[in-house]
Amino acid sequence: MKLYYSPGACSLSPHIVAEEAGIALEYEKVDLKTHKTASGADFYAINPKGYVPALALDDGSLLSEGPAIVQYLADLKPEADLIPRNGDVARYRVLEWLAYINSEMHKTFTPLFGPSSEEVKADAREKLAKRFAFVDAALAGKDYLTGAQFTVADAYLFVMTSWAIFQKIAVPDNVAAFRKRVTARPAVHAAMKAEGLVS
Repeated sequence: MKLYYSPGACSLSPHIVAEEAGIALEYEKVDLKTHKTASGADFYAINPKGYVPALALDDGSLLSEGPAIVQYLADLKPEADLIPRNGDVARYRVLEWLAYINSEMHKTFTPLFGPSSEEVKADAREKLAKRFAFVDAALAGKDYLTGAQFTVADAYLFVMTSWAIFQKIAVPDNVAAFRKRVTARPAVHAAMKAEGLVS
């Protein structure tokens, strides 16, 4: 399998999940400005959506959308405990977090990375502050979003904390402590190092 990624983008989440699960993937970098891959291919020909992550499966098909990819990878290696089994309400708590991060946090960052007006950017920052406050309250007394176990949702939230740092958005104490814990995980460091984000 091959993961198409861009350093530090939301594709870092499945990269972390693959490292955590011990799944050996091939990786190909995508320039999101030119939509060319490192090998010179037209990324739109690979993924018509034009964005990462995209996972080329061994059967030749393509799986896109980060929340779907991380679930697929986690289910390949259930022994890694990155997502609870089907039918367990704990699984749907993880999916609930994936949905929240995807719709309420990830998309709210979009204006900050583009040519938006200062008014639009200020609105996005205000919304993000409220959403990080919500996450901060949820993390009170817990190592990770759903308790003591690191899951695919934590990998996604970690990327959001990285974006907050890049955009100079202060995060509350529980979120900052969460980021510190996740940063210390060997698999997270390996994924970040592979993408050239840390030495």
